[in-house]
Amino acid sequence: MVVDTQPFVSIVMPIRNEADFIARSLGSVLTQTYPHDRMEVVIADGMSTDDTRAIVRQVADQHDIPVSIYDNPRQIAPTALNIATAHARGDIIIRVDGHCEIAPDYVEKCVMHLQEDGVDAVGGPIETIGSTPFSRAIAIAMSTPFGVGGSAFRTVKDERLFVDTVAFPAYTRRAVEAAGPYDEEQVRNQDDEYNYRLRELGFKILLAPDVRSTYYSRSSLRKLWRQYYQYGYWKVRVMQKHPRQMSLRQFVPFTFVSALWGSLLMALIGGKAGRFLLTMVVGSYVLANTLASLWTARRYGQAYLPYLPVIFATLHLSYGLGFLHGLIQFRDRWGETRQGSSPKSATNAGT
Repeated sequence: MVVDTQPFVSIVMPIRNEADFIARSLGSVLTQTYPHDRMEVVIADGMSTDDTRAIVRQVADQHDIPVSIYDNPRQIAPTALNIATAHARGDIIIRVDGHCEIAPDYVEKCVMHLQEDGVDAVGGPIETIGSTPFSRAIAIAMSTPFGVGGSAFRTVKDERLFVDTVAFPAYTRRAVEAAGPYDEEQVRNQDDEYNYRLRELGFKILLAPDVRSTYYSRSSLRKLWRQYYQYGYWKVRVMQKHPRQMSLRQFVPFTFVSALWGSLLMALIGGKAGRFLLTMVVGSYVLANTLASLWTARRYGQAYLPYLPVIFATLHLSYGLGFLHGLIQFRDRWGETRQGSSPKSATNAGT
């Protein structure tokens, strides 16, 4: 690669309380094969209350890529992304989260695809991992079609294709300016909403198998439940703003939860017929969950079999209940498409 012709790249990182992971995440960014004099890192920190900032400064001092930190008082991802993007100088802007590690050639590969493949957005498959047997089981479940549906960047590993969304995307400046700011209402699913707007403007999003990253899964059922409950809840607002963004797989957990609640109600008031319906709904799910758990354990290891059924159930029930809650909570907001924005006048906290 000819250094003098390479575009300038800004890595934007929305973070909050990532003391356990930020050294690895930021370290992977600061050791890229891409020319370091053509890179910068812009961090928006959601007022971390742990040692995140101290670790960021310590890691940054050991490398030659400039790192700047800005305060994110609202402490949510979309405001962080808007603050960091507003300060980014790059011709290419790449989002990297504090809970992941990117491959050493991640930036190099992203730039190559943006320059050679006629696209303005690119990302790759992520490998989800855990640090304990239980968190590894969570990571495995999140990498299966039964666990997360047909989410390509989680389940497709070696295929090059155009997709609806990707994790840790790289965008051209042209695409970022055309799409505008992230929707600051979307506490979760802001990337789905943003990438849908990009595709509506005619931009293509490429999933490239040689763009690799690693994501650290949640370590407990409680954290996993909260994560996927929020995904379901905020997906309702994406649906209300962009109905065509939805795919069939995103309605499956809600359909299951609705059938479960409906059959439970029928069992309480409908006598034998209601109890039969409840038995069919629960039995069908238990059978599907059991078969999926057996297949997954056979592929990844029998040691994970005791964990998988409850993890699959957590993924499906939390997302479905969150979606149901969102439908109730946002019942009067159909057709609203207002987006938030964030000014560039955020506080520079220094490095």
